[in-house]
Amino acid sequence: MTRSINRVAVLGAGVMGAAIAAHLANVGLQVDLLDIVPQSLTDEEQAKGLTLRDRAVRNRIAQQGLERALKAKPAAFFSRRGAERITVGNLDDDLDRIAQCDWVIEVIVENLEAKRALLERVEAHWRPGIIVSSNTSGVSIAKMAEGRSEAFQAHFLGTHFFNPPRYMKLMEIIPTEKTNPEIVQFMSDFFTRVLGKGVVLAKDTPNFIANRLGTYGLLVTARMMLEDGYSIEEVDAVFGPAMGRPKSATFRTLDIVGLDTFVHVAGNVRDHVDSPEERAAFEVPEFINDMVRRGWIGDKAGQGFYKRVKGEKGKETWVLDPRSMEYRPKQAVEYPSLTKAKRAQTPADKIRALLSEDDRASALAWKVTKKMLLYAASKVPEIADDIVAVDRAMKWGFNWEIGPFELWDMLGVPETVERMRAEGETIPPLVERLLSEGKRTWYDRQPGRIGHFAVTGQYRYIDEPKEKISLRALREQKKVVMENSGAALYDLGDGVACLAFHSPHNAIGPDVVEMIFKAADEVSRNWKGLVIGNQGQNFCVGANLLLMLMAAQQKAWDQIDQSVRQFQDANMRLKYLDKPVVAAPFGMTLGGGAEVCFGASVVQASAETYMGLVEVGVGLIPGGGGTKEMLLRNLESVPEGVQADLQPFVNRAFETVAMAKVSTSAVEAQELGYLRPADRITVNSDLLLYDAKQTVLRLAEAGYRPPAPKKIPVVGETGYSTLIIGAYTMRMAGYISEHDEKIAKKLAYVLSGGRVPAGTVVTEQYLLDLEREAFLSLVGEPKTQERMMYMLQHNKPLRN
Repeated sequence: MTRSINRVAVLGAGVMGAAIAAHLANVGLQVDLLDIVPQSLTDEEQAKGLTLRDRAVRNRIAQQGLERALKAKPAAFFSRRGAERITVGNLDDDLDRIAQCDWVIEVIVENLEAKRALLERVEAHWRPGIIVSSNTSGVSIAKMAEGRSEAFQAHFLGTHFFNPPRYMKLMEIIPTEKTNPEIVQFMSDFFTRVLGKGVVLAKDTPNFIANRLGTYGLLVTARMMLEDGYSIEEVDAVFGPAMGRPKSATFRTLDIVGLDTFVHVAGNVRDHVDSPEERAAFEVPEFINDMVRRGWIGDKAGQGFYKRVKGEKGKETWVLDPRSMEYRPKQAVEYPSLTKAKRAQTPADKIRALLSEDDRASALAWKVTKKMLLYAASKVPEIADDIVAVDRAMKWGFNWEIGPFELWDMLGVPETVERMRAEGETIPPLVERLLSEGKRTWYDRQPGRIGHFAVTGQYRYIDEPKEKISLRALREQKKVVMENSGAALYDLGDGVACLAFHSPHNAIGPDVVEMIFKAADEVSRNWKGLVIGNQGQNFCVGANLLLMLMAAQQKAWDQIDQSVRQFQDANMRLKYLDKPVVAAPFGMTLGGGAEVCFGASVVQASAETYMGLVEVGVGLIPGGGGTKEMLLRNLESVPEGVQADLQPFVNRAFETVAMAKVSTSAVEAQELGYLRPADRITVNSDLLLYDAKQTVLRLAEAGYRPPAPKKIPVVGETGYSTLIIGAYTMRMAGYISEHDEKIAKKLAYVLSGGRVPAGTVVTEQYLLDLEREAFLSLVGEPKTQERMMYMLQHNKPLRN
């Protein structure tokens, strides 16, 4: 049987259900979003003369869920247009719709009896082949399915999204003993490829993997804080980036999640484990219960462990003292170990630095880490079949840089176990087995493959799927063709090369530009095509602003002119290369990063690509071909052979660049004109380079030919006048400054084609020359240099 999922019913339109529906719509699925029927009318409904029989009333709760998802920040949808794929309804009138669906996911209240009752109703409309799942974060999947038919249970499993579903990578799949293994495999593949998730298989145990371990760690941390007299801000200083964790650390994370939710999750484990010691470990400290009673449950209540208050200098962050239960101003936290950790470059080096000192921060980090490592080892294979699932769950579900067993390897298993024994800790059987087998690490890393220590007592080696390309692994395999300080050219196999930036923040400087030329020449001679992509934090944040500012302050105009000209030429070399070039952007793809993508034959973008030409924020206009390309891309909307007014298309390009619009997704980048309709999108970033490589091969096999240079009609002086009138009006209304208007005039001059009659046809090089001249004139402006300096110092724009 060939399975596919095209239509999904989401039962429950609360925060999580509506957000799941949004992400399903993001990837092109049709969604039925259903919730309960209201029991009473709102004042607004009564004023309209509506009754409880009206569909608008009966669908109100689901409709409100959809509207909430549309307003969510960060955005739940790739584009607001995605909401058109969602049809709202209610569980009384529309439950029969599930018979037309391929998958039904239950997302209602975390109550076993309520879920059982709903599943009984679902089965009344269920047909064989429909997959049914629960998004529970901890209720037993097997108990939920009790009483359902054997056929239904074979199609039933747990599918636990993490919040927010669009952004959190982890997907815990929890099969029961009766779940058809083919369903488990199909859903694993579906979540990986279609929804972009990292899948781990979890056992049907309380809170599964990530929430079980994460909740344990949070509770241990809170107890250590109370026992040893630490403050909340001290704890968060230790368990943030210094420990390879998110900036929200421990207590800020709880404020985001909600203390009421946290207490419920902790209680679920406490009430369903047998060991008295483990039940005690999941007891919530009384001060947190007190906070919940007072309603101090975090961000949704306006206060939790932290709150914002008005001070003499505006809004200030205050923090709770858990001993007095009073708020006070947040205090700076300084320890030698934290200072060393901040200076370290990699997450591993930060953690080593934090644990290497003899101070209170280091002591707290060790005490909590020790307990966390021991607990994780004691839960395998109870909650997961292997250590890989545990590490991935914590990295993908809690955004840890390093999983517990990876961290243990980094610290040294024999050395830390010896210290733990000396401190009176009980060592779990899995750890004793590792050491008794003569192993010193949980992972056995070899060129091209990685083994993990299994409960059998041996390393188990699993080859990574071919779709998961690792540049780090390729480097270990000596697949670097050439490199310099800014970029490297890798052999991806099958005749495809990959140019990967590796400068700081992947910023574009002379070394990167040099490698673009070298890569283009090498690929033209010896390869089928080129991928431009990397596996850093972001694709590229733009040009090296510091180098540009230094040159401007030294009045090295010829040097700046040459640098900009070379970057323009490099992008044109890519555009007209005789082999296909596929850019694979992800994350921040700003300024020069976007301009590199514009030179590609096709873009294979990660769904989470935040693309924009942001140069006006530092007092410039795009100078590497971005201004020219935005004009071309907007004019492409004009049907060939049609005599259309070009001004609206030029206006759109002007507005996008002048307002420094940045897309919130690759889909929105297409809507803004940064990406073309034919450009492709990959939802799972792990597969991005593979998809880009396949796109290169398809283009090559189809007999790729570079585009022919086009002549471009421009709106000329009349169009320029139209654009600057708009800028003048905005300045007179106080929306923009005088310097903003000057930048807008320079941008308008380039986009209109300069002082030529409307309808004049020009070349790309002509527009590039205008673009470069405008860039050079602006970079010499004192106010532009002030903006550049402010951005470097504060990482936000100055509007002077």
